[in-house]
Parts: sequence; C-alpha cells; structure tokens
Amino acid sequence: MTYQWDFSPILARWPMLLDGLFNTVKIAAVAIVLGVLVGLVLALLRLSPRRFLRLPASVFVEFYRNTPPIVHFFWFFYALPVVLNISLDPLVAAVLALSTQSGAFYAEVFRGGIRSIERGQWEGARALGMSHAQLMRRIVLPQAATRMFAPFVERSFELIKTTALASTLAYGELLYRAMMVNSETFRPLEVYTAVALLYLVLLVSCSALARVAEARLTAYR
Repeated sequence: MTYQWDFSPILARWPMLLDGLFNTVKIAAVAIVLGVLVGLVLALLRLSPRRFLRLPASVFVEFYRNTPPIVHFFWFFYALPVVLNISLDPLVAAVLALSTQSGAFYAEVFRGGIRSIERGQWEGARALGMSHAQLMRRIVLPQAATRMFAPFVERSFELIKTTALASTLAYGELLYRAMMVNSETFRPLEVYTAVALLYLVLLVSCSALARVAEARLTAYR
C-alpha cells in the first residue's frame, strides 16, 4: 500500500511551527552572543603565560568538548536549581547550556586564529613600540578575524542545530512545536519533513549572509 502524503493538517497548524522557528532563532542568537563573550575570555585565559589562569580555562574547554551536549541541558535544568536552590525556566537553562558549550568551542577558534599570526609580526610590532593592546587591535585581530571566520560560522551552525535539544526541556523551539503538531495530526512524515525544510531554509539563509559578511570582511582588510 502506497503512503498518501497529506500536508494539509500541517499547513493548518503552520503558525505553531513558525512560532517554534522564531524561538529557535531567538535562543540561538542569544547563545551565540553569550558564547562569543565566554569564548573570548577563555581564549585570552588559555593564551596567558600564567599557569593558574590557563589551567581552569583548559579544564572548562576540555570538559565541554568531551561531554554530550544533552548532559549540559539536563544539568542546568535539573541539577543547578538543586545546587543553588533556585528555579530556572527552560529558556534560561537552554541558553546557559548552549552558551557555555559554544563558548568552549569558540575559545578554540579564537585561540587558533590568534596563534596563527606569524611570530615575526608580533616581534616587529613590539620593536615599533606598540603596546599589547595596540598589537592586538592593529596587527593580530584584523588578520585573525579573517582566518577565524569560517570555523566560527561552522560552529554557529552547529549551535543552531543543537537548539533542538531544548525540546527535551519542553522549551517551545521548532522541534518541540513539531512534536506538538504531530501529537495532534498523527502525520509524522509530513511534520518532520516540514521541520527539516524549515531548518534547511534557515541555515541556507544564514550561509548566504555569512558569505556576504566574509566578502565584506575580506574587502575591508
């Protein structure tokens, strides 16, 4: 018997899926901004010549790089409230999980980009009397930004896809809304096909924007 595709029940609930897509974009945007801040701090700590600064940052990065993302979601939502005797709603817990996890990966992107600048340029800038801040602003970061851009975008795309794990906390992102639609329509093929297409449109759009931004960054250099 041939399966009869029917998207009409999904189209009737399209606003629910679009609301989930909006929540996915919202949580991803917040997590990327916070993740960049966390990543910058961690990268600078890992580049520090002082071991007491490098070691905690290295432990943080290695922990997040070697543990499953879903564990981070569960820990922030179920364990942290017990430890601190507070309550966290799913949005806050998901943002904390995503931003700390992505921060660990961004840190390696930033650190790798900064360390990729040839040692001769560092020494030449110091010979010209530049301070460390001037060296970073005028010499290192403009070049490192171009080299870091592609891995940064790739990591950000991974973060967007990881937002689907927020559904395990009952946060109303795209996948969670899709599960609600499926429970009402009993059309899993159509529902999850629509979800895949929405993720595809979102990430292809982000990819196009990233190419424009990369071209402008290269032209600016």
